[in-house]
Amino acid sequence: MLILLASANTKLLTQWDHSVFGFFSTCTINNPRHFKDRLMKVKPDILLLDYAFLGQDLQKEILEATVSIPKIKIIIFSPAINDGEEWTLFKSGVSGCCHYDMKPEQIILAIKAVQKGELWIRRSLTSYMLQELVEVTLEKDRIESAIHDLLTNLTKREYEIAMLVGRGESNKRIANRLDITERTVKAHLTEIFRKLQITDRIKLALMMKDTVTSLKPTKTNHTFHDPSYFA
Repeated sequence: MLILLASANTKLLTQWDHSVFGFFSTCTINNPRHFKDRLMKVKPDILLLDYAFLGQDLQKEILEATVSIPKIKIIIFSPAINDGEEWTLFKSGVSGCCHYDMKPEQIILAIKAVQKGELWIRRSLTSYMLQELVEVTLEKDRIESAIHDLLTNLTKREYEIAMLVGRGESNKRIANRLDITERTVKAHLTEIFRKLQITDRIKLALMMKDTVTSLKPTKTNHTFHDPSYFA
């Protein structure tokens, strides 16, 4: 596992290096202007990032990093910040938030936790997590309900064709499967687009994919670690 240490603070870099020495392989970046290039070149598993390193671009760079390197886990080291600001960092894609003066053994625990896909988060932020879960669930339910209402307008054959489009089937394959002509498939699709208030096949495929996914049980990892336990 490779860890990228990103900070212009020599003392902090030394602290990190001493903490992880003998446990993980590391590389360092101390110039924010080279951050993006360095990040994309080494593609680390974990990024230890100084809160002050990227300035006002912090959240933007975090979002871009998580999109460009989906596997990356980011741990922010910061001074004391308020709960709202810290929660915003988690929403941006970080997996852990730690204080600058965190002890070496705690740093190792935080790294191992986020490596396993868990969060290193303070207990005081659990209320934010619960509120976010409620809001996301309500929005998801609202969207699913709206889609369900639209889908009920489809005939049995139209719904069958829509499901096959959602599975990535071409018009020709759909026609062969249902023993109808491609022209008939196209006619059904025109009517499906009208009833579902969409304009193209891609939107239909996404709508049907989400519908099928919502019917399947999902496993979610809600494990998190409260750093206060180790203070």
